[in-house]
Amino acid sequence: MELKQYMDIEFSEPRIIRKLQEKRLRDHLVYCSKHSPYYQRILKDSCVDFERITLEQLCELPFTDKSDIEKYNNDFCAVSSLKIVDVVLSSGTTGCPTRIMYTDYDLNRLAYNEEKSFAGCGITANDIVLLTCTMDRCFVAGLAYFLGIRSLGATAIRNGLNTLENQKDIILRMNPTVIVGVPTFLKKLGLYLQNNKIDPAKTTISKLICIGEPLRNKNLEPLKIGLDLEEIWQAKAFSTYASTETVTTFCECIAQQGGHLHPDLAIVEIIDENGKILSSRHTGEVVVTPLAVEGMPLVRFKTGDISFLITDQCSCGRYSARLGPVLGRKKQMLKVRGTTVYPQSIYSALEEINGIDDYYIIVSSETDLSDNIAIYVTVNKNSCNSEIIQNKLQAKLRVKPTVVITSKEKIAQQVYNPESRKPVRFIDRR
Repeated sequence: MELKQYMDIEFSEPRIIRKLQEKRLRDHLVYCSKHSPYYQRILKDSCVDFERITLEQLCELPFTDKSDIEKYNNDFCAVSSLKIVDVVLSSGTTGCPTRIMYTDYDLNRLAYNEEKSFAGCGITANDIVLLTCTMDRCFVAGLAYFLGIRSLGATAIRNGLNTLENQKDIILRMNPTVIVGVPTFLKKLGLYLQNNKIDPAKTTISKLICIGEPLRNKNLEPLKIGLDLEEIWQAKAFSTYASTETVTTFCECIAQQGGHLHPDLAIVEIIDENGKILSSRHTGEVVVTPLAVEGMPLVRFKTGDISFLITDQCSCGRYSARLGPVLGRKKQMLKVRGTTVYPQSIYSALEEINGIDDYYIIVSSETDLSDNIAIYVTVNKNSCNSEIIQNKLQAKLRVKPTVVITSKEKIAQQVYNPESRKPVRFIDRR
């Protein structure tokens, strides 16, 4: 299949996008039913004609859960082992990492996906892109971004997870124009430059591609971390969404109002707790059917992420739907005396409190129907005490967690564990 023939499909009218998606969906389901041992079993009794299926009929097919992939991992592989060229592990945010197998075609598809995402936020072949994310330990993010940069014709600096001093030297010596990294790390890097009498705004950096943590709230307004990044660097900060299992990523365009879906590569649904499809701007679980995947094709994969779709045309001119920020993880949903709250909401509230440097959360069971939340913070102001933090959190979240002020060293030891590929701010002891 020629991947790049639909590079600009996002700008096409909805009827053209729909026609392409239905064609790709039919091809995808026929492929799954012929080549995937798992879907041969699951789909054999379906009453849907895969060669004539419409987008409205997709909801008649069963969901695929991460536990299914873990339990029947080998059965999801739709190709000979000789065609597998790369094995990756999902990040295991809420459980054990899951093995996902890619073919050479899948990696080319991934490169194309990233090329479209980068191009959408204005990155061109003239850019030099500094990657501050790892490519090792079976982690796909760094590899995906490198492949996308290469496909775009830009220059990649694969510096990975390195020290702040090293990243500073790379910026000064190699003059990158774009940085890809976790928002909290990019903020630390910017502050480190300032502490070394280097103004981040006067470096060559003009764009920040932020991974792993959201930059915006449910109203698509910037969180404090997003405002801080753009203030420190005087550069545009773009939010992204990625899923290892679906070989799919989305990135914001220059409008910074949600990550644009790629209609030729994925169909995204939002569902409620009962599996019912929700309409535009209604919050629920993200379900992805990746299209044109060869190695481990999936149908209606429940990501566990909580977000929403925006289906009206974007100011950038694209008609493709956009995915809002991840508001939480389904398995991380907390109940505190009848009030539902997600860790991400707590993070956002903490980011808005002046004086808090860093933090993490420990959750335990208080009763069968209520959770206990303990937040460990380090502060840089004497006036910022646990009672003040508690009251501000209660006003924002309608829950009053326990707040413990501790040292910067203890926070860093927990959050920036070298054994983890992402900052660990949520510890679930329920």
